[in-house]
Amino acid sequence: MTSFPPLKNDLLLRAARCEKVERIPVWAMRQAGRYLPEFREVRSKHDFFTICRTPELACEVTMQPLRRMDLDAAIIFSDILVIPQALGMTVEMKPGKGPTFPGPLLLPEDIKKLNTTPDVTAELGYVFEAITLTRQKLEGKVPLIGFSGAPWTLMAYMIEGQSSSTFSKARAWLYKYPEESKSLLGILTNVIIDYLVGQVKAGAQLLQLFESHAGILGAKTFNEFSLPYLKLIASKVKSKLSDAGHATVPMTVFAKDAHYALEDLVNTDYDVIGLDWTIDPIMASKLASSKGKALQGNLDPAALYGSEESIASLTKAMVKQFGTRGYIANLGHGMYPDMVPEHLKKFVDAVHTCSENSEN
Repeated sequence: MTSFPPLKNDLLLRAARCEKVERIPVWAMRQAGRYLPEFREVRSKHDFFTICRTPELACEVTMQPLRRMDLDAAIIFSDILVIPQALGMTVEMKPGKGPTFPGPLLLPEDIKKLNTTPDVTAELGYVFEAITLTRQKLEGKVPLIGFSGAPWTLMAYMIEGQSSSTFSKARAWLYKYPEESKSLLGILTNVIIDYLVGQVKAGAQLLQLFESHAGILGAKTFNEFSLPYLKLIASKVKSKLSDAGHATVPMTVFAKDAHYALEDLVNTDYDVIGLDWTIDPIMASKLASSKGKALQGNLDPAALYGSEESIASLTKAMVKQFGTRGYIANLGHGMYPDMVPEHLKKFVDAVHTCSENSEN
């Protein structure tokens, strides 16, 4: 087992376990990315997935936001679509269009073309190497977060072939081919479990599962085609780590726009429930506290387009609603490419300023 420098700031991990903290920890989804000039400099020289596959580059990009602001966590730079790549699918990152699959799944028979039982270490070992390298480079400054896309979100991309406001092709599969859809979701679930376990063994100290397209499902389809797989991932990752004699780590689930599923998510094995900006903090806090779960979120990312004064004011109001126990401050979704880095810094500083003197 690799030896790492001792952790100096464990606020994120304590908050995830609903323990007492001196101040609220804060980080931001997509905190490493296109809004940073230094990232765009790296990106001008390298293809997107080359950065993901090169541990030194992924480490550098992961570290960039920590040099600018007092974040309480780093999140490894990667992409959720490395899993479809591990299954044998081609994914391209096209300027102005985002991720594109030249050969999406059109019919259930296409599932047979996939490598359904990949060697996760062989196919995704570059992520594990990036995590280990970054843990060393962090020198214990803050914890390192690992992550994966969730089964339904990955399936949606694999069928649609690109991003979509409706993902109608993918949703059609749920009605036309329900059993084949569950088969594909099961394949993805097994790979995700091994992938997340591998990330922890490589050095990740908290895991987040992104069900980014939960909001295009209704409660019934979510309960059938998303929730069972989310639950299985949390329980299996923890049991596999335990069976291997490895300490388990806190796990976060972020099911964007799944307001209808909040109570169900609170009743899973996840330690932290991520919230988008449409969810009422007070209502969510009541649900979470009844089950001893922590919450993460949920400032509207668009708030960062406002003035520094309004960012500070909105952040203070958000923190007041959530309280200081079992809470990790974040945006309700990721940073947008045209945002000003200084405004994220204002958000981070505002979280710390308004919480460090609070009664925790």
